[in-house]
Amino acid sequence: MISQEEWVLASASPRRVELLSRLGISFRKQPSHSEEPSPKPNEKPEEYAIRSAAHKAEDVQSTLPHHAIWLLAADTIVVLDEHILGKPTDEDHAFDMLSRLQGRSHEVYTAFALYHKQRGIAHTEAVQTRVWFRPLTPAQIRRYIATGEPMDKAGAYGIQGRGSALVRRVEGCYFNVVGLPLNRLAEAIEDLGAGQLI
Repeated sequence: MISQEEWVLASASPRRVELLSRLGISFRKQPSHSEEPSPKPNEKPEEYAIRSAAHKAEDVQSTLPHHAIWLLAADTIVVLDEHILGKPTDEDHAFDMLSRLQGRSHEVYTAFALYHKQRGIAHTEAVQTRVWFRPLTPAQIRRYIATGEPMDKAGAYGIQGRGSALVRRVEGCYFNVVGLPLNRLAEAIEDLGAGQLI
């Protein structure tokens, strides 16, 4: 049985809303509006993802009352050759990203922060999934970009949408690539005393 305390998702992402709903948790959305931090020199990608998720959680937590509330924030990054690929700034940028990803493997990290102010809980961790793209021609990449799907996605693709046609293989948690590592999140919820999901 999941905790009947209030739950807040610090995100407006429809993908994270849908994924968290799968766990049977009732929650409200309250996204962070603070600017995302920039990577630090020599910072490992997973460390940056954790810091970004914690930043979102702390920003939203500062606005919440001090009663029993579970707060979840997350950040997903795409990494190629230790370089973080953010969201494309325009179609040419998306083309460059997808051209670099095609025919190769890359890593996706989703970090999540699970906070409970009243209990003094501030748990953060990152989960890695490896994704292999099939080889793509420039024309195929342009057609995918023309769908508009890549423009608000880290790494310029959405595995849950048309971007699924780009992916040859996934090693690790598929949901992690979509935006929340559901299995590991469920374990953390149980380990932190927020309830039993199954």
